[in-house]
Amino acid sequence: MCANYIPSTRDQLQQFFGVAAPDSDYPEEAFPGYMAPMIRLPHDDAVPGDRACALGMFGMVPGWADPKLARQTYNARTETVAGKPSYRHAYASRHFCVIPLRSFFEPNYASGKPVRYEIANADGSPLGVAGIWEYKRDGGNGLPLLSFSMLTINADGHPMMQRFHKPGDEKRMMVILDPGRYDAWLHCPLDEAHRFFVRYPAERLVARAAPRPGKKSPQQTLSGL
Repeated sequence: MCANYIPSTRDQLQQFFGVAAPDSDYPEEAFPGYMAPMIRLPHDDAVPGDRACALGMFGMVPGWADPKLARQTYNARTETVAGKPSYRHAYASRHFCVIPLRSFFEPNYASGKPVRYEIANADGSPLGVAGIWEYKRDGGNGLPLLSFSMLTINADGHPMMQRFHKPGDEKRMMVILDPGRYDAWLHCPLDEAHRFFVRYPAERLVARAAPRPGKKSPQQTLSGL
């Protein structure tokens, strides 16, 4: 599951997602607890095509929680999201969002040790991940806080995503949306949300070894073909 990714650039938000970038800057890399862009409906009676971008904390922080909870709530399993205390209000309220990103990172254990890989769209365009968002009236600094989690599904047997995470662990992947379905997800009735919980085609993804500076690893590129 994703705990580290590169958010879409300000230009990509406009070009690929049809939204204005947020007023404030955001980090080039996002980790749980960091602020990053998310795309949601601007108001309750929005129509398809209405989208707004805002900065939210990567990791769900419901109204009753301390922001430190974000370190544990950045991924929400679709199988249990409706019942988990951290997520159930956002999910039941249809607080659906799209999380725009250029690429994300996962560990590959093919060498016996974890090697950081960067995974992206094979055509170079950004990815839109299905997520849920929440609003907390007081984020700890006297200001309200928006937060979000990425939705994940099982990836056992997926030609690309089965290559990541520890041997023996269940393989998981984010719910990556087709760009033509962004508005459908944002407006989705709750009883139809499961229709979006499908695996993104492996042939549309590419991965390459991307160790952190100072670390060496084999120069290898993986494709989903």
